[in-house]
Amino acid sequence: MIQYRELNEGEITRSLFRDFVRHQKVTDCWRRVDGEWVVRADPFIDDWSEEEYEILVKCLRHTAVSGGLVYGGFYQGMLKGFVSVEPDFMELGTTVRYLDLSCIHVSEDMRGSGIGRELFCAAKEWAGKRGADKLYISAHSAVESQAFYKAMGCVEAAVYASEHVEKEPYDCQLECGV
Repeated sequence: MIQYRELNEGEITRSLFRDFVRHQKVTDCWRRVDGEWVVRADPFIDDWSEEEYEILVKCLRHTAVSGGLVYGGFYQGMLKGFVSVEPDFMELGTTVRYLDLSCIHVSEDMRGSGIGRELFCAAKEWAGKRGADKLYISAHSAVESQAFYKAMGCVEAAVYASEHVEKEPYDCQLECGV
């Protein structure tokens, strides 16, 4: 049985992720070509280096201490999935109130178990309670990742956040009503 709970700054350390497997074998990705979305072969392995884990821990700690959401799913005491939502509304030049879903990941050994759905729903609920209209997601373009977001009700973002596009140009910019 999976237990879900909010994480506080003090417990977000590298050791929290000792049983978390980021590994993702990607074969096909969604790409925007001449204004149309198409699936293209773009095989690679996505995984985090120790440096990337350090950055992740720093970012998640900042989210927690600044009033954002960091929420985890634990199986037998081990972190197997997490989501984060930033606390401040995004400035996108629109009257829609967006909060940034900055991370959502499920350990490779637990994908398909419903953890991602539970985490995503918790993020939506949290954002709605804070007055958001929608979540903004700069999402991995892998076909499998995009299938998850579509199943969760996400659509292409009406307005793109330039900082996300510049940071991850191959991500799909999505939004989801809360």
